[in-house]
Amino acid sequence: MEHLDWQAHRREDHALGKTQEFLKQIVYGGNDGIVTTFAIVAGFAGASADGVAQIGGVAVLVFGLANLFADAVSMGLGEFLSARSQHDLYRARRQAELREIARNPEQERMELFEILRQRGLPAGEADTATAILSRHPQIMADLMMTYEFGMQDPDEENPALNGLFTFMSFVIFGSIPLVPYFLFEPTQETFYMSIGTTLSALIGLGLLRFSATRERITRSVGETVLVGTVCAIVAFFVGWLVGG
Repeated sequence: MEHLDWQAHRREDHALGKTQEFLKQIVYGGNDGIVTTFAIVAGFAGASADGVAQIGGVAVLVFGLANLFADAVSMGLGEFLSARSQHDLYRARRQAELREIARNPEQERMELFEILRQRGLPAGEADTATAILSRHPQIMADLMMTYEFGMQDPDEENPALNGLFTFMSFVIFGSIPLVPYFLFEPTQETFYMSIGTTLSALIGLGLLRFSATRERITRSVGETVLVGTVCAIVAFFVGWLVGG
């Protein structure tokens, strides 16, 4: 009973909020969604001397929404397949490590000893720890996977949820640059408003990143805005060069 209480206490104390748990998917999907959708708007604006007014708001919305949902599905499924592949790779490599421990225990003991020494343990303590761990192949294999191959156990991750959070973040943040075209006629001022909403979305994503990581706010927001701005500028000038 005490063991179960301790396990529950450990999970509660170390549980991550959803933003922290899926931060990678939220930031990755959100940034890509913002940039991808604004690239449509900026590309149209750059391709026309008079801005988006010439090609019409409907065209911006049709291309923007089509691109938004197509890319969101692609990103979500890509994240799902990536996580599944990582699970499969980890399990296969861990099984190979367990076979190697059983087939060549002395060599694996030496490797673990060197790993522990490199991590800062004195030789005597590293030798003692190696002797203890070598009697527990499963734990030894876990340590070797982390410190020899740099692979973390992915069993705590859910590939389906990873894909869903990527998809939802892409759609939610990616729709923001299109909001002015739902509300107003397609004029040059509407394009400027889209620039403003895009910047606001990037700042919001940066603040979300800050709330999860508590890194410096200037870094969290600045990096997010900088990456999005560079991509948007590239999209605009590609449209301008192609459209003449």
